[in-house]
Amino acid sequence: MLIVLHQETSTPGRVGQVLQRHDIRLDIRRPVLGDALPETLDEHRGAIVFGGPPSANDAHDYIKAEIDWLKVPLAEERPFLGICLGAQMLAKHLGAGVASHPEGYAEVGYYQLRVTPHGRQVLRHWPEMVYQWHREGFDLPRGGKLLAEGDWYPNQAFQYGPAAYGVQFHAELTLAMMHRWTTRGHERLRLPGAQARRAHFDGRGVYDAPILRWLEAFLARSFGRRVTAGEAG
Repeated sequence: MLIVLHQETSTPGRVGQVLQRHDIRLDIRRPVLGDALPETLDEHRGAIVFGGPPSANDAHDYIKAEIDWLKVPLAEERPFLGICLGAQMLAKHLGAGVASHPEGYAEVGYYQLRVTPHGRQVLRHWPEMVYQWHREGFDLPRGGKLLAEGDWYPNQAFQYGPAAYGVQFHAELTLAMMHRWTTRGHERLRLPGAQARRAHFDGRGVYDAPILRWLEAFLARSFGRRVTAGEAG
């Protein structure tokens, strides 16, 4: 599995753990450190692009190159998942806007998720609360199918084509990652709409089990077998 990360210290979290439990080798690339992305995904089961501090609107060369590279999984109809920044990059590649909330709200902590009818067709069971860590969101690309909605950031998950998905929330989060994010990124906890650090850990005890079940089911559905060109996802 091609894994694209955006910091030197980032990990694929529970996504990596689930994949490795199923004996899927992780090919980790960090374009921010100069790693190249493959010209084809013929040797990969699919690709997952994770979140990170940058914005999809940043002018960094590696950000522009990474957004442009998304034509590879889309053209080859290989399974693709964009998480947070990865979802925003996918939306931007498809011509949709990426922007902050008009009133400045951030989602940092646990927030409600509402599944659309198409989302239920993709997976029957979705978590009602999901973990968020962002202050930008994406518009729904033309041709995209909305899978899940939120309040402040309405577009929370979408599908494009037979095998590409973007989700705004962080199902990959481990407990260690929560400690790290709320410590190193503690200034985010003071943003409008953000939840206090204690609420993050309290919420995990209540909401995490359904999120993990969703993640395992979604990865099995999307990456459990290779999708060939022209095949419905």
